[in-house]
Amino acid sequence: MELANETRVQEFVLLGFGVGQQGRLLLLIFFGILYVITLAENFTIIALVVLDSHLSRLPMYILLGNFAWLEICFVSNTAPRMLFDLASPYGIISFRDCFLQFYFFFSFGVTENFFLSAMALDRYLAICHPLYYPQIMTPETCHNLVVACWICGFLGYLVPVLVVSKLTFCGANVIDHFMCDTGPLLSLACPPLGIAPLVCQIFGSFLIIVNVLFALLSYGSVIFTLMRPSFEGSRRKAFSTISFHLVVVTLFYGPVGGMYLLPDGKHQSNVTKIVTLFYTSLTPFLNPMIYCLRNDQVKEAVGRLQRRKARCWRRKVLM
Repeated sequence: MELANETRVQEFVLLGFGVGQQGRLLLLIFFGILYVITLAENFTIIALVVLDSHLSRLPMYILLGNFAWLEICFVSNTAPRMLFDLASPYGIISFRDCFLQFYFFFSFGVTENFFLSAMALDRYLAICHPLYYPQIMTPETCHNLVVACWICGFLGYLVPVLVVSKLTFCGANVIDHFMCDTGPLLSLACPPLGIAPLVCQIFGSFLIIVNVLFALLSYGSVIFTLMRPSFEGSRRKAFSTISFHLVVVTLFYGPVGGMYLLPDGKHQSNVTKIVTLFYTSLTPFLNPMIYCLRNDQVKEAVGRLQRRKARCWRRKVLM
């Protein structure tokens, strides 16, 4: 991502939330605590999947462990910079760092799109085709699916980032946001913008719509299958699991769809910040609790690890 020869702006100023010193301090404390808890929750899920031999063999939890790592990466792309700017008088960010954040923000976001589709596919195969599920979704297949999600995520929005990075930024360098996002960057670029807005709109809309439709079709098929009389005994438990998955999908695609499916310029600055905060900070905080809140297998894994830890402690005491 090289700068165009005529680029004059070498750094940007992130205005952040536009609050006074006391408000900045309160936001710093709140989002700092939220960030630490989010890291702890997602690292706990990763530890459970890695350390528990039962969970580590199940495709659903292989996907969930990788999804937890993705959430750590996603929130860490914006939260530390936001906290640093809240603690400092001026939110100055270099051109290079701004576009690196821009690229990784969308790469992690697109990767989450594909992970949600992969998890929807896993539930579809497990419930709609239970006899073939062990042969189709083997651990090797699941790991290949994980790799494909990461590769597609980091390549999916590369073209728009490159196109925007080639624009000329020769005037104002103040971004009315707490991060480098498509809309604020396009509003600062000197005309003509060429195909940049159209490219961003097409890529963003395509990636969101395709993954949303895939998830809806998968979960729709699951719900239709569960309504059959043969699933009467296990219907309640299956519906409970699927409902949590649907909540996660809604929490992600609701605000993201509102932000990136509407044409540029349709969002007020304060609304944009609130919506962006929701899916960059609050959603990664809520997802671990939603997935594990009533998950019996996770509770059993915690119990096994506690018993293993207790046995190790007793051995040390006896020695």
